Amino acid sequence: MPFLDGMRATPSFLAGSLLACVIWAAPSFADDDLYLNRDGKPSDSGEPRYPVPYQLPTPAEIAEILNRVHGYLEKAAPTHVVDRRTGKPITDLAAPTAEAATTAGEEEFNPLAYEMGVIHSGMLKATQVTGDDRFAGFTRRHLQFIADRLPYFRAQEEKFHLKRANSFRGILEPAALDDSGSMCAALIRARLDHVGPDLMPVITTWGQYIAKGQFRLADGTLARQRPQAESLWSDDFYMSVPALAEMGHMTGDRAWFDDAVKNVEQMSARLFNTQLGIYTHGWNANNPDAPQFYWGRANGWAVLALCDLLDVLPKDHPGYPKVMAQLRALLHGVSQYQSGSGLWHQMLDRNDSYLETSATAMFVYGLAHAINQGWISPTTYGSIAQAGWCGLLTRITSTGQVSGTCVGTTFASDQVYYYHRPTSVYAMHGYGPVLLAGAEMITLLKNPSFEIQVKLRTYHFVPKDGKATSYREHL
Repeated sequence: MPFLDGMRATPSFLAGSLLACVIWAAPSFADDDLYLNRDGKPSDSGEPRYPVPYQLPTPAEIAEILNRVHGYLEKAAPTHVVDRRTGKPITDLAAPTAEAATTAGEEEFNPLAYEMGVIHSGMLKATQVTGDDRFAGFTRRHLQFIADRLPYFRAQEEKFHLKRANSFRGILEPAALDDSGSMCAALIRARLDHVGPDLMPVITTWGQYIAKGQFRLADGTLARQRPQAESLWSDDFYMSVPALAEMGHMTGDRAWFDDAVKNVEQMSARLFNTQLGIYTHGWNANNPDAPQFYWGRANGWAVLALCDLLDVLPKDHPGYPKVMAQLRALLHGVSQYQSGSGLWHQMLDRNDSYLETSATAMFVYGLAHAINQGWISPTTYGSIAQAGWCGLLTRITSTGQVSGTCVGTTFASDQVYYYHRPTSVYAMHGYGPVLLAGAEMITLLKNPSFEIQVKLRTYHFVPKDGKATSYREHL
């Protein structure tokens, strides 16, 4: 991360800072585990110490990480109604009060935040992969809370007209893609998996808002009216496309798919740098050729959205080849920017920006998922995904908190802002992607279409195509 004013980047300072960062970021590992590759030979003088646990993980080890994160979220994301002034539970729900809310401080996660939609998608994926229903149980509990408490907060709004202060405002009166898209997609997935109560009325509210209520450019591209009157954000790949895709998946109405594909194509035409293979964070209609800012999580949102769309988009849809080509181009691009720790930087093209967790998890998921689906080759990409997971291990604490995640970040126009966005274990953005990445890595390790060879102190994902490798010169 950038140095403080007046500090010189001397070798001793750099070494001390790196060691401090490693120790702080990975309290769940012992020093020996952090640096020595267990897959190597103890007597090998050519085997270095690594800043991350560079080794082949096992499905059981990854499952333990997922369990740890799940355990933390069960505590950090309660489903209760509290007095917003005191944080004390409100047990008498017969009549609404103006002070009733769903959370009590940054250490408790908002059950309707867009980040929670990613968490639910990760929980559902974790149950599908591991067979452990506790993950889906988290989502079941949350959706039941929404079903049970929606009438209460609707009555609160009718009586007190709290607008944004109403904890269920995102359902009662959605005003942005952040209010609707991510959670809408998650609720549809839960419904199709028969997890929790049927929240079709909420799904319909959010789906109709995305389709007809959100501001769009003249050509129909979903857009925002900030920071300029006509702005595009790469974040909105995820805040819109998965919901549109899942609406098409659930209803069978191909118009939803058409809208999703159109937005991928039109957003990409303005936001994707074809030379670098990555997305700029945003685009303003009044200055379309402005300098670009390649924020990591913005690209992560696009990776998740393109994967989600391809998962349900009919293969005979005319946009399918274009979406596939876009995902492949993006994964190729982001792979070029992986750091020597396996993590990716806050600003992808800026090695002096800090290493960030949520974008890394999104990229690991996207790479592993694309391999497992046969969309990209396991060769090279499998090793990159594995290295990314090794980096993520240093960001998950013994209590299941996810550290090193950038907090909420607006579309800005200078590097100073992006470089100095804080990180926090209370930034929800890291938790869902870690669950998704871990679940997909388990599937990757069990994928029968290739073998993972440990040769010459590194890893190679070799397709089982009948062609043998040979290391006879190293025997």
